[in-house]
Amino acid sequence: MIRLLKFFWWSFVAIVCGLLLGLSGAFLYLSPNLPSVDALRNIQLQIPLRVFSSDGKLIAEFGEMRRSPIRFADIPPNFIHALLSAEDDNFANHYGVDPSSLMRAATQLIKSGHIQSGGSTITMQVAKNYFLTSERSFSRKTTEILLALQIERQLTKDEILELYVNKIYLGNRAYGIEAAAQVYYGKSIRDLSVAQMAMIAGLPKAPSRFNPLANPVRAKERRDWILGRMFKLGKIDQNTYQTALAEPINASYHVQSPEVNAPYIAEMARAEMVGRYGSEAYTEGFRVTTTVPSNLQEDANKAVQDGLIEYDQRHGYRGPESRFPGLTRDGWAQELTKQRPISGLEPAIVSQVDKNGIHVLTRNGEKEETVAWDSMKWAKAFLNTNSVGPNPKQPSDVAHVGDLVRLQRQPDNSLKFSQIPLAQSALVSLDPRNGAIRALVGGFAFEQSNYNRAMQAKRQPGSSFKPFLYSAALDNGYTAASLVNDAPIVFVDEAVDKVWRPKNDNGTFLGPIRLREALYKSRNLVSIRLLQSLGVNTAINYITRFGFNKADLPPNLSLALGTATLTPMEIVSGWSTFANGGYKISPYLIDKIEDREGKTLFVANPPTVPANDPNPKEVSEAAVSDASTFAAPETPALTANTAPNALDTSGAPPAPAVAPRIVDGRTTYILNSMLQDVIKRGTGRRALSMNRPDIAGKTGTTNDSKDAWFSGYNADYVTTVWTGFDQPESLGRHEFGGTVALPIWMSYMSAALKDKPPHVQAEPDGILSLRIDPVSGRSATPSTAGAFFELFKSEDTPPSVNELNGSPAPGSPLPADESAPIDLF
Repeated sequence: MIRLLKFFWWSFVAIVCGLLLGLSGAFLYLSPNLPSVDALRNIQLQIPLRVFSSDGKLIAEFGEMRRSPIRFADIPPNFIHALLSAEDDNFANHYGVDPSSLMRAATQLIKSGHIQSGGSTITMQVAKNYFLTSERSFSRKTTEILLALQIERQLTKDEILELYVNKIYLGNRAYGIEAAAQVYYGKSIRDLSVAQMAMIAGLPKAPSRFNPLANPVRAKERRDWILGRMFKLGKIDQNTYQTALAEPINASYHVQSPEVNAPYIAEMARAEMVGRYGSEAYTEGFRVTTTVPSNLQEDANKAVQDGLIEYDQRHGYRGPESRFPGLTRDGWAQELTKQRPISGLEPAIVSQVDKNGIHVLTRNGEKEETVAWDSMKWAKAFLNTNSVGPNPKQPSDVAHVGDLVRLQRQPDNSLKFSQIPLAQSALVSLDPRNGAIRALVGGFAFEQSNYNRAMQAKRQPGSSFKPFLYSAALDNGYTAASLVNDAPIVFVDEAVDKVWRPKNDNGTFLGPIRLREALYKSRNLVSIRLLQSLGVNTAINYITRFGFNKADLPPNLSLALGTATLTPMEIVSGWSTFANGGYKISPYLIDKIEDREGKTLFVANPPTVPANDPNPKEVSEAAVSDASTFAAPETPALTANTAPNALDTSGAPPAPAVAPRIVDGRTTYILNSMLQDVIKRGTGRRALSMNRPDIAGKTGTTNDSKDAWFSGYNADYVTTVWTGFDQPESLGRHEFGGTVALPIWMSYMSAALKDKPPHVQAEPDGILSLRIDPVSGRSATPSTAGAFFELFKSEDTPPSVNELNGSPAPGSPLPADESAPIDLF
């Protein structure tokens, strides 16, 4: 007997020694390759890129992982109890490895022949999650054990738990308990009930199997088991336990939705951040603050959407998107799941038509809703761009059962009959003092097309380009009172036997006309004669100072009619010079970049118009010689300059940069007065309803109305609107910049300038206001009939009509250098 006991004793000693020798050997073998536990103290968890408006509202979030790291001190004690009850109830007592758990796992392996559980403690899971793969093997498990022992020696229990709860995957792209609380319950982990905490604590074991959204029954079983464990271990009392058990499964899918609808802005910011930081932009937790205020962006969205819908409905109803007349209600509901809202236009299927309107089934499918007949009366049948059918007399003239239609939800929750516009639009609004983008819309709906027309669509600007030519004229001896002949002109190219007979849009000719009147009446023949007089090369060299690429400006007289190919962003940037008194600015979007800890990495320092310029006539030659500041439209660089504007090593921003002057301030002051007349008495007269004495602008319409523009400003905002089709075609016989683009501009600018006092450019030194003879353009005498005041540079004032020494009589032409009309050709 004694001999048998000795045998068992020495066998036990041998087994223990063997295990110790095996573990020692494994440690010696694996330890050189074990990662340093110190790295855990400085671990950088993946946090998505977040883009915000200038007033701190979320625009977008980019990244594969939803994560919001939380500190241990902020974790509720009840959640810690729930987690440890589920995952590692002996956590406080072991040293990284729990032998009883390992023995239980080994027993399961022996009985089943398969690894069923790894017997892992939370510390071992931290080792695996941060350093190892999910491979199931003995070597990986051994490494995991050794790492866990090292982690326990170097980190506190609180630090280990904090690492664990921030790393674990909990389903639905949620990593970490704070992100999971937001995804499943829409609130912080600190605000959850005990039952909800137990639900999340049950997810680490199998995020898909115990997911309350995908498997609510199994999730409840897991939750109730954890609650039972908490009660058994004395972590909650009887009353709390029973209350938690009775709580229903109330999880639902919550995603932090954008607070501002600005998808084009979001994409531009994302592209800029990837350009700066590469793939790390998505994982390093950058917080990007843009220059866009949320209210202005929403105003721009509404202006574009309403303007396009209004234009679209003028041209009639094109019919339903699809027809499903033979399907049941369930079939309609199934078809609706394949549709999605487009810029607020909800899909619906007509279920009934009566004399008062239609009944529709919407995507939520809970109940049918009604659409009143009054909201359908616009829906004349579309025949072609220029023609519509007769007025519909009853709902059945417009819709039929089974039609897939689009509806607009009104503020009172009623539905209005609508359709998705085919035409597109772009709006860009800048602060003319520094180029900050205040609003940008790249199309009717980003869901429909992520093509950013504001940045990428090169289109002909038509007459909205003329102010650049007029600026060149004012800087080359012409005045607002100069007379130019608005008369027919013919150009013959004998080499190719072609004849060009440019004309005004209304086919009329006014004869000698002052430049001011020619601009607000948008006379094409005057623009052509101006360009011919200046010289095409001279004009192009002048116009490129506004930031245009020379290659986009045609080197012929058609340039006077706006045949350049330019994006809305390029146009609005050029127009900023008129709005700010002659300075060149560059548009930018990103105002500030912060890291995950809130440390500021970048602050924009854009070249800015000085508050007071003592030399408004002094033009920067360096700025004039710089042909273009624009990057290729496909890769816009809109962070207000990069390294030179970043914070210096002390953390202080650099000295403010000063925008260069590229145009005489007196020139822009006179041109501003002329552009105000476009609104007072020209093609922009519709904007008089805004009752703003400080706005100026110009319409633009290309041949066959394929592109319609309006660019305008006051001293606070400069805004350009383009409308047209992606594949150029006519907007319609009676559609112009003043009917399509101007209403969108007015809607946005009315909202942007609401409650703002008039803000106009200050008058620079060297400006004179003189009474002018309306016939000759010369200075008027007190007896001159119909005389009016005109603005001049001090060196460009015209002579008097009564000047001696052979001066011409009133009304007769002047020499070319004295405001003379150009001769007829």
